[in-house]
Amino acid sequence: MSDTTVERLREQVRAPVITADDPGYDEARAVHNGMFDKRPKVVVRAEQVADVIGAVNYARDGGLDLSVKGGGHSAPGFGTNDGGVVIDLSLMRHVHVDPRARTARAGGGATWGDFNYATHAYGLATTGGIVSTTGIGGLTLGGGIGYLTRGYGLSIDNLLSAEVVTADGQVRTASRDDNPDLFWALRGGGGNFGVVTSFEFQLHPVNDVYVGLFFYELDHAGTLLRFYREFIKNADEAYGAFPAFQIAPPLPFIPENRHGDTFCAAIVHWAGPLEEGESAMKPFRDVAPVVAEMVGPMPYPALNSAFDVIFPKGIRSYWKGSFVKDLTDDAIEQHVIHGAKVPEVSATMHLYPINGAAHRVGADETAFAYRDANFATVIVAAWQDPAVDRERIQWVRDYYDATAPFSEAGGYVNFMADDDQARVRDNYGANFERLTQVKRTYDPGNLFHLNQNVPPAR
Repeated sequence: MSDTTVERLREQVRAPVITADDPGYDEARAVHNGMFDKRPKVVVRAEQVADVIGAVNYARDGGLDLSVKGGGHSAPGFGTNDGGVVIDLSLMRHVHVDPRARTARAGGGATWGDFNYATHAYGLATTGGIVSTTGIGGLTLGGGIGYLTRGYGLSIDNLLSAEVVTADGQVRTASRDDNPDLFWALRGGGGNFGVVTSFEFQLHPVNDVYVGLFFYELDHAGTLLRFYREFIKNADEAYGAFPAFQIAPPLPFIPENRHGDTFCAAIVHWAGPLEEGESAMKPFRDVAPVVAEMVGPMPYPALNSAFDVIFPKGIRSYWKGSFVKDLTDDAIEQHVIHGAKVPEVSATMHLYPINGAAHRVGADETAFAYRDANFATVIVAAWQDPAVDRERIQWVRDYYDATAPFSEAGGYVNFMADDDQARVRDNYGANFERLTQVKRTYDPGNLFHLNQNVPPAR
């Protein structure tokens, strides 16, 4: 492609069009995961849907790779590429709340921090992620597991409609009534089907929540996991809770002489009546002696941003994930062995519950297939020093390999690494073939292939 083609793109869109010769190029091409240092031909910082249309047409007609970046949190760095086009949606982050209808429409570049800020003003929320700097787009298109899953379902279960620019440069509305096949595929099928420029969500009355963060000695990890396995099965759906392995950061509620020690932990929240919050924490206080705890009410957006500080932009990271139907004793044994070896403050294993309201949606109602799974495991190492890349990645792989025999074949696409393409079919199970048919309808040339890719059916 010649420079005149880039100039024509600049004439066709109002958005900033940034190349390597322009100021701000290094910032524009960066993604959250510092492992990926790529140099796209051009970054289009879209401000309007028309900018997205122009960039899609440019990439398609030029035969260029196309990345879509919202929050930029894609674990495999899919928000950037070498020599292609990046559509950066981060300027499209408006959030409009309709408190009467309890709905919100948000731009495709909004983060969950943006979304929560807007909706919390009305005492409302919907299921978002665990880190507030995550984009609503990537998280939702992959399914959307978060703190409120048990009470209100996945993010996709609260998605009412989406505005999508498809590979042919057309703008389509996807909902139960408009392009329902596309709407079905967007709910869990990842970024395979187009650029979503806005999302409309159902909201729920969530304002302040009661939160407990409990640290236990590693000797009690097996006890905690066995308790959690049974407790969460039938717990009130106002509970969100998950166990973790965590090196203690230098927080004031942790004894200073224990900073840097490794613990098992429980992150618990109660979205029911606040006056019941203290009693809701009691089961996690009683399961084992508590070394340190932080307990009390907080605004929901504060909970959603609690882990932001240990996962800053530019940190290097590597991820693996699996779905789990039954947390067996053998699986717990492997968690105890490998979780105890967690290598960094910003590395962990979280075991998220995906039962409750998420189970009330059929496996074929959305592209997210594992509606009978009870847990979603994520094993993530995040670190700053490139010199330890190999050993951090190896810890994740060893942990994943040890627990895989006790997990389902597929996992949550948002927890997949760049070496997980072979798992895509398993990630969608019985829904995979239908996804390939939808892909053929809306992206027959596989323009949107920089993702956990679903190829178009032949």
